[in-house]
Amino acid sequence: MSIHKSLNLGGGVTSTRSVFTRRERIERLMEAGEFAEGDAPVGLPKVRTNFKVMTRRQAKAIAAAEAEKEAADAAAAAAETEEEF
Repeated sequence: MSIHKSLNLGGGVTSTRSVFTRRERIERLMEAGEFAEGDAPVGLPKVRTNFKVMTRRQAKAIAAAEAEKEAADAAAAAAETEEEF
């Protein structure tokens, strides 16, 4: 017996997670300097997650701005090398 197509979940759960795994929490705490190598992994403090996800449009705008900045830096470096000769 097959499942009705209105009941199919498609690609699965696509929402962002609001909870980190213990390993992820320890990694974030180690980056912040709040967890040492020998500390107990029980009773860890809460770690804030990123609730707002960047949209594709925002990601493209940031990538374009970075590419533009890199091009300007490369042009400035080329101009400096021409001045030296």
